[in-house]
Amino acid sequence: MASLERYRKLYDLNGKVALVAGGAGGIGAAISEGLAAFGATVVVCGRTGAKAEAMASQINEAGGKAWGAQLDILDIPRTREFVGEVADRYGHIDIMVNSVGTLREAPAIDYSEEDWDYALDLNLKAAFFLSQAVARVQIPRGGGKHIHISSVRSMLGLPRRGYISYCASKGGMNMMIKHLATEWAKHNITVNGIAPTFVRTELVKSMLEDPNFYNPLVARIPLGRICDPLDLAGMAVYLAAPAADFITGQIIFADGGITASQ
Repeated sequence: MASLERYRKLYDLNGKVALVAGGAGGIGAAISEGLAAFGATVVVCGRTGAKAEAMASQINEAGGKAWGAQLDILDIPRTREFVGEVADRYGHIDIMVNSVGTLREAPAIDYSEEDWDYALDLNLKAAFFLSQAVARVQIPRGGGKHIHISSVRSMLGLPRRGYISYCASKGGMNMMIKHLATEWAKHNITVNGIAPTFVRTELVKSMLEDPNFYNPLVARIPLGRICDPLDLAGMAVYLAAPAADFITGQIIFADGGITASQ
């Protein structure tokens, strides 16, 4: 029915260009594939160029459209150059997803300045300057979408693990998201965050295979499981699509209900 077409278009990403930083990681790969599945051309970038290129090839072989390239977002001048190169190549950048992050674990009483600076620089400072670079391209072209991967630990501390820099940086990211959303709304740029609990990726595989860690973790989650990368891909597609045009400044907790119960 013709009257239903406007609803189908709510998730249509055809003609859109999405830059996914960290797009070859466990979370970023699922988001890259999800955006491509709904029609976006995906620029997969990451610190390891070979992984980004391999991810892009995988998407292309599956019938999507992607390009892979090396980018270390800690290098802020290079990030600005790269964003400009993407805009020149495709003419526009409609969607930016930041799936880059790090954790250096140690008790707060022993935490080193070096580890603190590295975590805050990557998780917060680089996240902002990536958004800034993309916004500078988007503002003259009428707007766009920004999605940052935060964490349930942006809201909840963790008494038995040394997550001080991670929690602090992701908490700062949440406030950054809210501020950018309000400041850039006049430019038709929406800025949102997705905050998962533990996600089933290779990065935390050894932790999840330890029953002494996994069982208490799942026991605290009302839905009785941890997050799957597909859960985050679906949320990213929603936030990137016209369906979420009126959603901005939000931190959506993909956590199985853990923040509702603590």
